[in-house]
Formats: sequence, C-alpha cells, structure tokens
Amino acid sequence: VQLQAFGGGSVQPGGYLRLSCTASGDIVSINVMGWYRQTPGKQRELVATITNNGRTNYAESVKDRFTIFRDDGRKTWSLRMNNLKPEDTAVYYCNTDKVLARWGTVFGSWGRGTELTVSS
Repeated sequence: VQLQAFGGGSVQPGGYLRLSCTASGDIVSINVMGWYRQTPGKQRELVATITNNGRTNYAESVKDRFTIFRDDGRKTWSLRMNNLKPEDTAVYYCNTDKVLARWGTVFGSWGRGTELTVSS
C-alpha cells in the first residue's frame, strides 16, 4: 500500500489550502483516513481523522478551520484548511490505520509528507 500526499505550499496568514492523499495498491477498503503534522523538534501530532462511516475528529487547534473529507471510490481523502495561521506551518502526513487489500491487511500506513508554510 502506498500513500501519496500532495497540495502543500506557501500561504499567507488567513489564506486557505487543500491537501489531498491518494492510496494505491489493489485496495478494497480503508478504515480510518487521517492527517498528521510535524514541526522540527516536536512529535508528530494528529490534525484530523475520518472513519469509514464519516465520523470526524479534529485537533482543538484546527477545529472550525479545517475540514477532512474522503472519497472511497477514488481512495482519496483531503484536508481543506481555512484561515491558516503561522502555527499551522508543518510537514503534513497522511495516514491510514488499516487498509484491506486484495492480498491482505496493512496496518499503519504513512505518506511521505507535504510541507505547508504559512507566512507573510
């Protein structure tokens, strides 16, 4: 199973951006899809997750600004980020907790990360 994230870049404070992640590898279904982020010297932290029945969970710092949504048909999930702040600057990683593929089950997959910089 491979996850590919894209959509990072540089944005001014107050701006918006959308990150997307696509999973590949003869996948049948994906349980929880998520986004995490990491800054230098800090642990990777949860940003948002969405379950296979649409239940979402957000970090307090991004509630009401970020929205996660998924497209199971395309094995893709996205993070819409509004009103971006400098403290949102980080490398963002997409994640799945469990993927059912035609050849087996894979736990804990990560994409390579895409960088977001929020600065004026």
